[in-house]
Amino acid sequence: METTMQYQELASDILRHVGGRENIKSLLHCATRLRFKLHDHHQADAAGLKLNPEVLMVVESGGQFQVVIGNHVHDVWLAVCQAAGLSDDAATQQPAGEEEEKGSLLARLIDVVSGIFTPFLGVLAASGILKGFLALSLPLGWLSESSGTWRILFAASDALFYFLPLVLGYTAGKKFGGNPFLTMVVSGSLVHPMILQAFEMEAGGATESFLGIPVVYINYASSVIPAVCAAWFCCWLERQCNKRMPAAVKNFLTPLVCITVVVPLTLLVIGPLATRMGELLAAGFLAVYEFAPWLAGGILGTLWQVCVIFGLHWGLVPLMMNNLSILGHDPMLAILLPAVFGQVGSAIGVLLKTRDVRLKTLAGSGAVAGVFGVTEPAVYGVTLPGRRPFIFGCIGGAVGGAVVGFSQSQVYSFGMASIFTLAQVIPPGGVDSTVWGAVAGVAVSLGLSCLLTLVAGAPKSMPEQKPQGTGVTGDNHILAPLSGAAVALEAVADATFASGVMGAGAAIIPDQGRVLAPFHGEVASLFATRHAIGLISDSGIEVLIHIGIDTVKLKGEHFTAWVKPGDRIQPGDVLITFEREAMLRKGYDLSTPVIISNSDEFAGVEPAQQGVSVHAGAPFLLVIR
Repeated sequence: METTMQYQELASDILRHVGGRENIKSLLHCATRLRFKLHDHHQADAAGLKLNPEVLMVVESGGQFQVVIGNHVHDVWLAVCQAAGLSDDAATQQPAGEEEEKGSLLARLIDVVSGIFTPFLGVLAASGILKGFLALSLPLGWLSESSGTWRILFAASDALFYFLPLVLGYTAGKKFGGNPFLTMVVSGSLVHPMILQAFEMEAGGATESFLGIPVVYINYASSVIPAVCAAWFCCWLERQCNKRMPAAVKNFLTPLVCITVVVPLTLLVIGPLATRMGELLAAGFLAVYEFAPWLAGGILGTLWQVCVIFGLHWGLVPLMMNNLSILGHDPMLAILLPAVFGQVGSAIGVLLKTRDVRLKTLAGSGAVAGVFGVTEPAVYGVTLPGRRPFIFGCIGGAVGGAVVGFSQSQVYSFGMASIFTLAQVIPPGGVDSTVWGAVAGVAVSLGLSCLLTLVAGAPKSMPEQKPQGTGVTGDNHILAPLSGAAVALEAVADATFASGVMGAGAAIIPDQGRVLAPFHGEVASLFATRHAIGLISDSGIEVLIHIGIDTVKLKGEHFTAWVKPGDRIQPGDVLITFEREAMLRKGYDLSTPVIISNSDEFAGVEPAQQGVSVHAGAPFLLVIR
């Protein structure tokens, strides 16, 4: 229940910062990100959303407003859809008839590719992993191709790839704003048994025609580009028909026209042209790859995580799948393994190097997620904020990628680059030098990035280094919970606080909208209106932080609490976030008293001098025992 409530609160915060339900054009998610298409990007508040501790990063790229959440992104997506009243179709489908937004060709390409492939990416990865394990089971003697067990599991692993045009027809239909079942029928015709039988007959010398036009049959099983191109044309034709058909008949007449026109046109023109395009793409990549495999591996291993940060990696996904469809294997996915494990190695280096408990937790969980192919938690939470670890991870990816490229390692089924991909690099003939090359590339990348991080240490911008003195957390120190101007308690425009009757302390006029934990301790109390919070340190110091004057009148509006009574805290943990600008517009005084509630138990409290600018995490109050 608490987890559900947490997702609901996060969903509400996300909706508020993207401009509300009315600003959402479409929403989908991938392995770690919510991918919004917004009507007006100027209404979105990326900086404010980044203050939410549950948000790893906000990226605006490829025409999308991307909110990086982490492994529980699907649960957050459901919560956002529920909070916004979005159905599955409304969340993922471009409104019918809506013109494509203007933007660069790359931005539109990334948007289209992510919209088509994201919905079934998890199933695609699972199918690829199962294929890899089946390939591994043959040389190890666990299974044989003649056994019923192998046949059934192979059918389970191969079904998605074999009928990929059917799946792409559905997702592409939704993305292009058409009837997805109509586009699924069109793409399904490409892998119909009669079409496959005609392909086999043509290979034997037989010829066929459609209305006197010769037909060149192609095996479209596992193909990518023909199904997507056919879906786009079908959606375009559907819109044209719906504009002209009488309402009484268009529900069945439009699909009739589309099926009758698009299926023959796909088999006669669209399919062969798209297939030729795919062959040219595969040949072009091979020409570059064969020129210097180690160089191609080094470049891709270096830049992959940079592409991931900006969401540009989606532009490479069709190339990988096209290589598998046309060539039966793909070197790009194998090269990505070192790129992934370079960031894992850096995260492990941070885990071993840092003494910050919170950072150790982030690094450990990020490294584990990275092993299974999800690098965003490690990148956004650990390596990228530290800069050097991220660079070291890219260096490890470059060297490891060069090793994999030099070994000419390939994958033989698609999936996310993860530890399981090592099973997918096993060729049909069994384990050979290319497999060991992939293993060596991963080991080099992991070891090198980890070693560099350990040797070079954590730079000042690492998360473990809190701003200006956060690391100084003696038993008698209270760190500043906010950034802003420090003022004497007597200057606060509230007699209750100014008189000292609530306890000794000082106040801060905040210039940012978040309250951080000032010591190691526990949340003692939290006001229902979330405008004030009580804390107790491990050394027995009781602190009250009251955000603004008379803000209780807001009844919780503009405040979000990220902790609850009884929660353990440590310096730098986010306790409460608040919408500072909105509260100022309403005329509220945001002077925030920081009170030692049990100050009468101590010899004294030394506050910071008034008028001094303080930073969250810097020494603020000293309790004298």
